[in-house]
Amino acid sequence: MLTEAAREQMIHQQVRAWDVLDARVLEILGQVPREQFVPPDFRELAFADAAIPLPHGERMLTPKVAGRILQALQVEADESVLEIGTGSGFLTACLALQAGSVRSLDIHADLADAARARLAALDLGRTEVVAADVFAADALGNGSYDVIVLTGSLPLPDPRFEQRLAIGGRLFVVVGEPPVMEARLVRRLGSQEWVAESLFETILPPLHGAAHREAFRF
Repeated sequence: MLTEAAREQMIHQQVRAWDVLDARVLEILGQVPREQFVPPDFRELAFADAAIPLPHGERMLTPKVAGRILQALQVEADESVLEIGTGSGFLTACLALQAGSVRSLDIHADLADAARARLAALDLGRTEVVAADVFAADALGNGSYDVIVLTGSLPLPDPRFEQRLAIGGRLFVVVGEPPVMEARLVRRLGSQEWVAESLFETILPPLHGAAHREAFRF
C-alpha cells in the first residue's frame, strides 16, 4: 500500500504538475513498476523527483521528464520505436506498452543485460535490447522508425537520427550544453523536410561518443 501511495504521489505531484496531462501517459506511468527498475541501493528513491544513479555514471530520467517524452511522442500501437540509451529500461517498458515494437540500444553491456531481464520478467515481449555503440557505422541498421528517442543529449545537432525517421515519424532529442539545453520534438514531413518544436529546457548527460564543440583556444 505504501508503494502504491508513493506511485500516486509521483504521478500527481511531480508528473501532472509538470504539465503531463495525457490520460494514457499517466496510466502507463502507473502501470510500469518503477521500483523494479531502480538499483537496490536506491530503492527508497524510486518515486522521488531525482535522476537516480546507475552504473557507469549513468542516471535514470526523472519521472516528470519521462512523462513529457511520452506525451510529446504520442506513440501508437502499430509504430516502431528506436530508443538510444536503455539505462534501467524503465522508459523502454513505458514505450513497449504503447508501441508495436521497441528496439533499444545501450553502449554498456551490463546495463543492457539487466534491462533485458527486467523487461522479460514483465513479459514485455515486443522489446529488443542490444548492447551497441550508436555511433558505430552499422549500429542503426538500414531501416527507418516511426519514433526515435535519445535519452542522452547531443552537444551538437546530429542529422543521422532524424534521417532514420519514417515519413510522419517523430524524434525526441535534447540538444546543447549546460547551462542551456533544449528538448526538441522533430517531425519528418517528407523525404527532405523536417520541422522542430521546442518542448522544454532540461539538463541531460551527453551520449557516449557524441560530438562536442571544440574548446576555444587563445
